[in-house]
Amino acid sequence: MAEQHLSVGPRGPSYHGTTLEQHVQIAQRKYPGATGDLTGLFAQISLAAKIISSQVSKAGLANVLGLTGTTNVQGEEVKKLDIFANEVLVRCVQQGGHVCVMGSEEVADPIAISPEFPRGKYVLQFDPLDGSGNIDINASIGTIFSIHHRTSTGPGAGNLNDCLQSGNAIVAAGYVIYGSSNMFVYSCGDGVHGFTFDPAIGEFFLSHENMQIPERGDTYSVNEGNYHKWAGGVQRWVDWVKKPEGDRKAYRLRYIGAMVADLHRTLLRGGIFAYPADAKNASGKLRLLYEASPFAFLVEAAGGAAVDGTSAEGGRILDIEPTKLHQRTPLYIGSKADVADALRFVAG
Repeated sequence: MAEQHLSVGPRGPSYHGTTLEQHVQIAQRKYPGATGDLTGLFAQISLAAKIISSQVSKAGLANVLGLTGTTNVQGEEVKKLDIFANEVLVRCVQQGGHVCVMGSEEVADPIAISPEFPRGKYVLQFDPLDGSGNIDINASIGTIFSIHHRTSTGPGAGNLNDCLQSGNAIVAAGYVIYGSSNMFVYSCGDGVHGFTFDPAIGEFFLSHENMQIPERGDTYSVNEGNYHKWAGGVQRWVDWVKKPEGDRKAYRLRYIGAMVADLHRTLLRGGIFAYPADAKNASGKLRLLYEASPFAFLVEAAGGAAVDGTSAEGGRILDIEPTKLHQRTPLYIGSKADVADALRFVAG
């Protein structure tokens, strides 16, 4: 009898570790009634992120740099890559049948799902390319998203009310940062997990499990070019935080100009990111549904805090009930102790 040779693989895993898809599937198994729809939606968002990442990395060659010559609903000049990222997300997600409606920072009204595709039980809202002002200078930018359950009944199309939900109702939120390496960070409320993209394999692999923001940091992130437009309390806070006092060292200023990049650093190293209201933007400038709420959900899941600074209690971002699709808000977010320090100065 001829000798048989059995081919076997290595004893350990032959890849870097847990992929994003595997991680979401493992989390899904904790819920006996889970249908797999959320896992499918994450797969579509991940695909969109890979496509966007590919174009970001070769933006100059792909002729997607520069302005389109139009402005978006926020009154901002639209860049070519903004539109590309928005279209990629819509096309990747709507075909899966997991969402009933979407909301985008780039689009004035809720985005309906094309009639040829089924509608699902989730609502996806996103900023397709946060920090697009950094595109032309090759600095970090990113995609921010949040997922809610639909509130409308039936299998049909979703509506505006499905989008106007508070952060307390978020099912999952996350962001993708396109930088020296690309990372996908998400939470379903029970921990924050980061995945780094391996372009050779084409997958996001778990690299930062159960991320926890430090109780206090040593940096602050704010656009001090707006100092002359801030209320006195905000000015006094900034003056205080960058001045040593007793055993407390002066905080260092770190401001990239892309919220997703500044908050990625804050989440990893601690500190505070702030975008206060000012004389020009009395209601704040950041979008509640596309920027503030998703990051508040993530930062709280990592042990931090996120408030609008409108009261001594803080004005928790996740408690705000939105009334408009493109509602704006002030924001103070980051390490709990640093947010509490800011509130001592800025709260009304």
